[in-house]
Amino acid sequence: MVKLIWTGRPITKKNHSQIVMRGKYPKLLPSKQFLLYQTEVGWQIKSHQEVKIDYPCNIKCVYYMPTKHRVDLVNLLSATMDILVHYEVLTDDNSNIASSHDGSRVHYDKGNGRVEITIEKL
Repeated sequence: MVKLIWTGRPITKKNHSQIVMRGKYPKLLPSKQFLLYQTEVGWQIKSHQEVKIDYPCNIKCVYYMPTKHRVDLVNLLSATMDILVHYEVLTDDNSNIASSHDGSRVHYDKGNGRVEITIEKL
């Protein structure tokens, strides 16, 4: 079992995207807020342990949002999975590895935004 806690307000990737032109074609890029969040989380991941999970597992993500604004759990999960793959905690986020997200949910915790991730082998 792997447990990670990322401090800071969780950021979605989808709702904060930016469109830029690459020649004649538009390209969708993550926002500056998401890239900053990804970098900050990267330091937290590197300070824990280095793991490369390549087996079926349940990835439970409990988000603690600092405000009561509505948030989309699926978008939070998508961003978290992309970060886990980016920093090679997971080799991929396909359904052969990230088999389930049982227990994932969103809570409110004023002034203490974070995500608590538990990865358990199935």
